[in-house]
Amino acid sequence: MKLTADNKLTKLIVVGDRVLIRLKKPNEKTGSGLYLPPGVQEKEKVQQGYIIKAGPGYPIPMPVEDHEPWMDNEEKVRYVPLQAKEGDLAIFLLSGAHEVIYEGEKYFIVSQGAILMLEREQDL
Repeated sequence: MKLTADNKLTKLIVVGDRVLIRLKKPNEKTGSGLYLPPGVQEKEKVQQGYIIKAGPGYPIPMPVEDHEPWMDNEEKVRYVPLQAKEGDLAIFLLSGAHEVIYEGEKYFIVSQGAILMLEREQDL
């Protein structure tokens, strides 16, 4: 699912090291054939889904400088980017996920720390 200008999810902003995931339907297959065995999915401890949106990453502190009156007051935040990217298939721990319903569809908000593995369709 690619985001487009008229996509309803464009209003959502994912913060920090979190990603928004739509669960993969059991009959959806990936190009490489990656799947979770039914026993694992039944226990619902591990799930897989596509990353729809990703946050900016882990915020890092800015160096402290002596403030001068002529300096710009705007504080710029810098981030260490996430390894997870939009479009990746993520296998994640359900215990580290928060279920949300947005405009009638179910999604999970997952921190990068709860993601066990990623599959990226593009060539390396």
